[in-house]
Amino acid sequence: MLGKVNIEETDNYDFSDHGANRLGASALMQGLADGYFVLPYTIQNYLADQIGVPRMSTDRPEFAEAEKAVNDKIQRLMSIQGTESVDTIHKRLGLVMWDFVGMGRTAESLRTAIQKIDEIKKDFWTNVYIPGTADSLNNELEKALRLADFIEIGRLMAVDALNREESCGGHFREEYQTEEGEALRQDDKFSYVACWRYTGEDKEPELIKEPLDYEFTERKTRNYKS
Repeated sequence: MLGKVNIEETDNYDFSDHGANRLGASALMQGLADGYFVLPYTIQNYLADQIGVPRMSTDRPEFAEAEKAVNDKIQRLMSIQGTESVDTIHKRLGLVMWDFVGMGRTAESLRTAIQKIDEIKKDFWTNVYIPGTADSLNNELEKALRLADFIEIGRLMAVDALNREESCGGHFREEYQTEEGEALRQDDKFSYVACWRYTGEDKEPELIKEPLDYEFTERKTRNYKS
């Protein structure tokens, strides 16, 4: 579970979770490209500079706590032995995100998405089937661990989109548009960066706002027809 995730609506950050809600699949696909294709060719340069940095002790209680949490999660997944494959559940999640949390969304579609994602999460943790063992190279287990995170971030995207009652850039709430079909912003209410804090399993996240104050830049509504 992600402890803190930024979902920013104001500018186009084209990787990771920044801009995920605003540009949807575009930003997430960029994140996949960065992670899977770029990182393997860049991380070695970073690690090479770290060779002289003293290693942190793994005797600290935080390491033991993190290791136990991961092992418990793995054992929980392996013990389910349900009837649905990881890929099947993953596709269900993808369809929900595509149909209800796309570039154009409504309050109704987002509430539907949250409900469906909650159902998918329940099915995942009670009926997923992972073949093989936990102590061998197991691609299905690796995918399951990733899918657990995808379910959480997918729900958070829907929650954040439901909270932001305006249209801004590629984030288009169909209830908030001009007579010409352009994005209808509400800068008096939503000029902030939204950061959601994890509050516990099956508990709603806490919204933290960071105001956006521009000294030299004037915010203006974009016109995609010109």
